[in-house]
Amino acid sequence: MSDYSAGDIKVLEGLDAVRLRPGMYIGTTGVKGLHHILWEIVDNSIDEVSNGFATTVNVTVHSDGSASVEDDGRGIPVDIHPQLGVSGVEVVFTQLHAGGKFDSSNYAHSGGLHGVGASVTNALSEWLKVEVYRDGKVYRMEFESKAVNGEIKGGVPKYHLIETGEQTDKHGSRVRFMPDRRIFETTVFQFDTIAKRLKELAFLNKGLRIKLVDERVMIGESYRSTEYYYEGGIVDFVKYINEAKNMLYEEPVMIKGEKDGIAMELSFQHTDAYTENLFSYVNNIPTTEGGTHETGFKAAYTKVMNDFARRVGMLKDKDANLLGDDYREGLTAVLSIQMTNVQFEGQTKTKLGNPAARIAIEGLVSQLLADYFNRPENEDVGEQILKKAMLAAKVREAARKQKEITRAKNAIDNFNLVGKLTPCTGRKPENNELFIVEGDSAGGTCKQARARAYQAVLPLRGKPLNAEKKRIDQVLANEEIRTLISALGSGIGEDFNVDNLNYHKVIILSDADVDGYHIRAILLTFFFRYMKDLITDGHVYIGMPPLYKIEKGGKVEYAYDEAALADAKARLGKGALVQRYKGLGEMNADQLWETTMDPKNRALIQVSIDDAAEAEKLVSVLMGDAVELRREYIIEHADFNKVDDFKPA
Repeated sequence: MSDYSAGDIKVLEGLDAVRLRPGMYIGTTGVKGLHHILWEIVDNSIDEVSNGFATTVNVTVHSDGSASVEDDGRGIPVDIHPQLGVSGVEVVFTQLHAGGKFDSSNYAHSGGLHGVGASVTNALSEWLKVEVYRDGKVYRMEFESKAVNGEIKGGVPKYHLIETGEQTDKHGSRVRFMPDRRIFETTVFQFDTIAKRLKELAFLNKGLRIKLVDERVMIGESYRSTEYYYEGGIVDFVKYINEAKNMLYEEPVMIKGEKDGIAMELSFQHTDAYTENLFSYVNNIPTTEGGTHETGFKAAYTKVMNDFARRVGMLKDKDANLLGDDYREGLTAVLSIQMTNVQFEGQTKTKLGNPAARIAIEGLVSQLLADYFNRPENEDVGEQILKKAMLAAKVREAARKQKEITRAKNAIDNFNLVGKLTPCTGRKPENNELFIVEGDSAGGTCKQARARAYQAVLPLRGKPLNAEKKRIDQVLANEEIRTLISALGSGIGEDFNVDNLNYHKVIILSDADVDGYHIRAILLTFFFRYMKDLITDGHVYIGMPPLYKIEKGGKVEYAYDEAALADAKARLGKGALVQRYKGLGEMNADQLWETTMDPKNRALIQVSIDDAAEAEKLVSVLMGDAVELRREYIIEHADFNKVDDFKPA
């Protein structure tokens, strides 16, 4: 046994820990992590906005691949820190757990909760440049990654903060940085990803003007750019999400107030849809797993609506109260709160844990919403909500009976699955995979190709029901959907329990044609509407069969896209034969296993929800009744110039 002494304990100084274990600070060094270091800088500017010190934020992706963020806030402090003896700028960008957000006198609330944001971005960049505009002066400082004693250190000051001597009437800060290629799997910022987050921030911060410029792309004589400004704030947010839906009343409800140091804005509107969508935020951070603020809202909202129903006589004394689920059917709501000393559950910052938030939000919603419905001009809105809720209650009862029938069938549910599901022999769900394929032909090939110990196959006979705008009783009446529910074993809707899932990888494997993509979209819509946790917990995948088989002289290669096809043709040389697979049924079992089902070789895309509000809008546009909005989306995003060429090279 080797000696283990204090001398073996490595002490990481400064930002070394960030470069050694970047995943601890940004989650991943993939695409999400790359954008995370941009969000850290953006969030600092947004904190200036939400605390009333700034009104504009400009984000630029430069032609060299770097990114910059500029705001018109107060500017990072430039004076000397009393304890550390260097400027405030140097402290912010070189010290973990340092910043102005630990003191509520500077920031009443902030999204940069741990004080590590700017320094983490600096540590994981090849270089970073800061300009500060304060008191008519311009200050500048630069940092770089460099070799020190044989090791690469990040965020090393190139020089201390200087006053440039320039005069300016601007105020605020500008940070530009180049992500370090030695850290990240990719350093290419995605315009659409950035645009979605900036749009969300503009909705949440009424009156904020935020501009995104991409200097990598020219459109006419100008760089690609977009600008967001919403005078209505979260009211405009609700309207945007509901754009492709039919509203029960024209204007969203809006209430706002403050209690016990917690500021709240709430806007909601009902549509003729059958699922609820509640999007909540704490200090501009999406709380996708909910938390105490959502609990407070739901409790108060249900009580206010039941009180209103009795006041207007739509519920009699002998009638039981309706459930919260009834009142929230078709609801689109945005709940945004600002508070200090935020406590999130877990490391992901997606579920609020502060008990005080529940008390404050429940009290605010109870008072403000009751006042809203007590005003005569708003009674019609309340009555529209009540009519929908009462119909939802009747359907809920019918669906309950249907689910009882379904549960009863589960005892003989092999009846439902015989001849459909080909199960695996493994008894550990965490190791098991379910391949959902279209048609008996592809299903037959998959059954031959699979590893029966852990891979199950469920062929679909025809297209399943489009679950968008379908009530749960209508969904349960569809045979293909019932078969899928039975195979998964986790229930549906409010009864969904991911702990009962029979397969921890649910893989949609469809042909690479229009029908295959449509089936994929239908299945994803069903999961999104009635089994959302299946997606958010990371259990849904898209299988990626090859598009091409390239063969020459007995040597075979497979290509999954046009770029890989070009590479394969170049390697194999002139005379290579190219076969375009039109469907899984064209592949024999060995080929399907080798290219698509073998965990060692296959390519899977894990389905995730990065932006819940944007996902809700997109599903409504693509799968709902808004024909014109869908047409506009297709025109904007489809590539009508793509030409397939399958001739031999």
